[in-house]
Amino acid sequence: METPLSNSGNPPPKPTQRAPLALSGLDFKLLKVFKAVVEAGGFSAAQNELNVGLAAISKQISDLEIRIGMRLCTRGREGFHLTEEGRLVYQASIDLFASVDNFRDRLSSAQNELIGDLGVGIIDNTISDPNSPLVAALRRINTESPKVRFQLQASQLDEVERGVVEGRLVAGIVPVYQKREEFDYYTLYEERSEVYCAVGHPLFTVPEAEISSNVLKDYECVNHRYAIHRDKLNFARYDSFSASATQVEAVALLIKTGCFVGFLPQHYAANLVAQEQFRAVRPDLIHIVTPFNLILRHNTVRSPLVKAFAQALGVDLKAQG
Repeated sequence: METPLSNSGNPPPKPTQRAPLALSGLDFKLLKVFKAVVEAGGFSAAQNELNVGLAAISKQISDLEIRIGMRLCTRGREGFHLTEEGRLVYQASIDLFASVDNFRDRLSSAQNELIGDLGVGIIDNTISDPNSPLVAALRRINTESPKVRFQLQASQLDEVERGVVEGRLVAGIVPVYQKREEFDYYTLYEERSEVYCAVGHPLFTVPEAEISSNVLKDYECVNHRYAIHRDKLNFARYDSFSASATQVEAVALLIKTGCFVGFLPQHYAANLVAQEQFRAVRPDLIHIVTPFNLILRHNTVRSPLVKAFAQALGVDLKAQG
């Protein structure tokens, strides 16, 4: 392969000036395939999303690379990886489709009809929270605007935030431990968490009256890694967090061993308590409250669909932010 140093001492040829890409319907289709592949994490993982075979996906990505004159990704035994150009094209495709959605939203608004994709990120295990307005909001949107397509993604907190920042999601409903300047925050509800132990743990059979608010400092606790509550250290020593987990269900599994205590949302643990597998440890003394907010990317135009979703959640976008 030639390089500037191996070209017989002659200066490297000037790159050919490429004409601006005029997007056609085919280009939009290929960019959608590329975007789906990136978000799935590879060709094989994207087959279900795109409902086409591996060979067809590979050909479409190759066709896109030829049309735009860039190598977008590497694929093979080493796995799927974006090139620098691929990352640029992926981000540009997010912006492109967001602009198309915004254009479509404006037209539908003029026709008093909402259409388009509503991509919302949530965290795991919130379905049992009676305070969450999400289910009622989705039902209302579906009833009033049946042409809206829902894209609901349950992920870890940092992944939901990243999706909103990058434009893959239009909104997130998340617990707020500290606010970030990339988002506008809108209050929704609060989630109460209490400390639980399971059958087999020494605390499970101790009478309530014999348990003090300092009891956790004598036992090993599960650290819920993204739930960054300063209040936790009012109840447990930092060095007592001898196990860690990312998701609520993983915390519950560690507690279920009988080796650890840990904080869980009250609504999530209620069924386990009813089955007498778990016990709340002095919930009158040991509990924390987490605000849940609707988050939207800061300094972006709110489409009619986003406004309708916020309204269905009971949020006044003008009053907060």
